[in-house]
Parts: sequence; structure tokens; C-alpha cells
Amino acid sequence: MNEKFYKPLKVRTPDHQYQERLTQIIQKGIWAGDLPQGTAALTCFGTLPQMVFDLSNGVPFITERSVNGFWRKAIAEIIAFINGARTLDEIASYGCDFWEDYRNKDVGLPLAPGDLGPGSYGPAFHDFPMPNGETLNQFKQLVEQIRDYPNVRSHRIMPWIPFYTARGPKRMVNVAPCHGWLHFRIIEGRLHMRMDQYSADMPIGVPSNMIQYAALLLMVCQTTGYPPGNYVHSFSDAHIYQNQIDAMKGLLVRKALPFPALHLDPMVKDLFDFRIEHFELEEYHPHPAMKIPYSP
Repeated sequence: MNEKFYKPLKVRTPDHQYQERLTQIIQKGIWAGDLPQGTAALTCFGTLPQMVFDLSNGVPFITERSVNGFWRKAIAEIIAFINGARTLDEIASYGCDFWEDYRNKDVGLPLAPGDLGPGSYGPAFHDFPMPNGETLNQFKQLVEQIRDYPNVRSHRIMPWIPFYTARGPKRMVNVAPCHGWLHFRIIEGRLHMRMDQYSADMPIGVPSNMIQYAALLLMVCQTTGYPPGNYVHSFSDAHIYQNQIDAMKGLLVRKALPFPALHLDPMVKDLFDFRIEHFELEEYHPHPAMKIPYSP
């Protein structure tokens, strides 16, 4: 992939979309309680506008606070998922420790400790069950379809296996997927991607998701030979937990700065061969990191 698509840093426009979405939740959100987390949240359901990032303006690493401490883990996580990682040990082997809180958590399911279950992201992406008893690697099929039928509108991926993820006695997933509904489209020679997220923790989860799915688009672009276009991030239930609001108000007074450039090792040609060491971040000059309460 020719990475000359990035605009020079001095002409990249600071992006305010993330701050604008936080402001809308704080000003117009509705308090939603009785959540499994036990913490009430200001919630916008279906009313938060999607964010559209033209990757030529830089990759959406938020600049209002530094994400230097976890951006590699976010990309490692999506790499683990597209390669079918299902257990915490498998995910950790790719360089992501986000899931360690769930290692010994008893959710009342017949799953071994550290097993996220057959309804989790990795199995859904890599081993989606088919009616004939075989499994489907959705990303392998996606790459093949983009190469063979580039102009169709049906380049789609989904992380949801309904008979494993629904609440009830048949549930077989520790944490049901909340992001990763993907739609790719080639328009005017550029590959665009929309990611739909039904549950969006805006202060903590969404900045990681922005990083990993922008990186995923770049990986698919390099694999298929198309320059990247827009990364679109859309929401269903977008929320800020009660114990996060003060931190977000502090973030909103910080000035947004230009996005950085994310470079991929040009020698990697197979989507499933990418690893975190194949990524380098340049021109990232954020505000200092912030400590934000987490509501698991």
C-alpha cells in the first residue's frame, strides 16, 4: 500500500468529532440505570451522529489525551480476533491483555476459565458455524470477494452468532460482541469501511475501537491493493458512565490536535500475517494521558 495518501502533518485538520459526540451525550443523554455493570450511564440511543474519518487526514488516534499506553494492544486485539482467538491466553499471545479481568469471572456458563466461548469475536470472525457443520472464515471470504467482485455492495462481516449470544440457557459467550459489524465499499478506486457498534463506552472503549478498526481498514487495503478512503464509525447505544463524566468534562476543555500517521510493514501481504510489530506510529503529539474510571 502506498502510504503517500497521508496529507503532510502541517495541513491535516484537527478533528473534533469525538469531542462533539461526548458533548452531545453529556448535554442530551438520558440516564439509563438497572445495568449489569451496576453503574448508571448517560445514554444516547440511535441519536448520536456517526463519525466519518478520511484517513488521508490521519488515523483517528484521539489527541485530547494520550493513547500511547494502549494503542498497540488495541491493534493486537483485532489481529487476534480475525485470526480466531477465543481464549484469553490466545488473545494475550498476540499482545493484548484487555481481557484479564474475565479470566476467573464466573458468569454461570459451561465454559472453562479463560474461555470467552464460541459466540465471541474470534470464533464469529474466523469460524462462523455453517449449516453443513463446517465453519466460515469471514475475512478470508471478504478478501476473496473484494478481489473477484470489487464493485458489489455486499462486502459484509458480522460478529454475532445469535444462538450463542442471546440471553438464556443456550448462551455460550462470556461477553457478547458489541462492535464489529462491518461494511466495505469500493468507490472511485478507494476502499471505505463502516463499523457499526451497538454498545459504545465512549470514554474508554471507543478510542480503542477507533484505533483498531482504522488499522483493520489499512490492513485490508494493503492486502487487496486499494488505497484507503473513509473509516465510518456508527453507534446504536452510546454512553458515558456516571463515574466517567467529570473526566470527560476535563477532556472537553483540551484542544484537539492533528491526527498521526500509522505505517504498516509493506512486506506483509496476507491479512492473517499481520502482527503488532508490523505497525509504527508517527507524528502523534497528544495531550497528557488521563485516568478514567472503568465500569466492567
